[in-house]
Formats: sequence, C-alpha cells, structure tokens
Amino acid sequence: MKYCSNCGESVEVRVPANDHLPRYVCPACDTIHYENPKLVVGCVPDFEGRILLCNRAIEPRRGFWTVPAGFMENGETLAAAAARESLEEALATVTIGSLLAIVNVVHAHQVHVMYRATLSTPSFGAGYESLAVALYRIEDIPWSEIAFPSVEFALRRYIEDQSLGVERLHCTDFDRPSWRRQTPG
Repeated sequence: MKYCSNCGESVEVRVPANDHLPRYVCPACDTIHYENPKLVVGCVPDFEGRILLCNRAIEPRRGFWTVPAGFMENGETLAAAAARESLEEALATVTIGSLLAIVNVVHAHQVHVMYRATLSTPSFGAGYESLAVALYRIEDIPWSEIAFPSVEFALRRYIEDQSLGVERLHCTDFDRPSWRRQTPG
C-alpha cells in the first residue's frame, strides 16, 4: 500500500498507539489501514458417489486438480460464494450442504472454508479458470496432482465421513507452503 484510501496521502508502516503490529498508517489523517486474512470458499461437489474436480488454468498451481473454490466477494454469504465458484469454474449448479472444513492457511493470510455439495445432474464444463473438469470415483482421485494441502485435507475428510455415514466439521492449520514441487501429469 502506498496511499491512504481516506485522504490520498502517502502512508507509512509503523505500530500505532495501543497496537502491537506494524500497520499502514496515514500520517496526515491518522487512518490505520488493517490487512486481514482473505476468505477462500469452495465445496466438494458429489454426484452419485463421484467427486467433481477442476484442473486449474491459472497460477498458482496451474495444471493441478482442485475442488471449485475461490475468493469470497463482498455481499455474499459463504454458501453463496461456494455455489458461485462451482458455476464459474465448473459451469456446475450445486446444492450447498453442510460445512465440511475450515483450514487456516497462515502463511498465505487466508482462511479456506469448504462445504459439502450435491451436483443434481452430471452437467458441467470447464470455466475460464479451468483447463478441464471431471467427475472422479474416489479410488481414481489423482492425489499426487491435488493443487493445495487444504483441498487434500477437505477431500480426505469428506471421504472419511462418507465411509462412516457422518457429517462432521473438520479444522486444521497450515503454517507454511507444502506444495509438491513437481509438474502435474
């Protein structure tokens, strides 16, 4: 950040009075500009026991597989964001179910929120952020090509819950990147 969104003056980084972290502060109007974690919201769409996955057409992790997910927009609920991402990335209309996972991705300043979802018909396609979209049987999921640890966590918990016939909420933290450093394929 270079300029204050309140008055347009240059900002400086300092610890404001009664605070403990460095912040962008405007020396002209004293506005403190807080930077907070971003919400990434998605879902695990299921159609008759198969899971819908998207092959990423964008960085990071282009060419790797993920569930439909992305940044939440202002004016959306979490569930609406998950449904929108399914439509944008997989051209799929889903019914959002229960909350599946909350993953604190500390190093990226993000919180990933994943829902269970149902795809009512096998109608889907590749949106502009996807190279391909496919329904996978659980035994065919390309685990070595999953894009992010948070997605792998959500998928594994989804499968575990399905096998037990339960719907639990799972939470975990990732403090540093643990992406596999190979190319997809």
